[in-house]
Amino acid sequence: MSEELTYEQALELLDRKLKALEDGDLSLDAALSVVDEARTYLRVCEQRLEEARKRIEVRPEGAGLEGPR
Repeated sequence: MSEELTYEQALELLDRKLKALEDGDLSLDAALSVVDEARTYLRVCEQRLEEARKRIEVRPEGAGLEGPR
């Protein structure tokens, strides 16, 4: 399921998990489970960002935006 999430969806879910941890109302076992879930969403965010980086074309220095003349 996590592989089908967009960056924005995974980021929102990660934020919810972090807020649950910050509230401090969880038992130790529940907190550890939330940490594992948060890591999953963090990985999805990292993967989506890496995919975006690969799609961006980087031009060498000195290369103009114009095509051949």
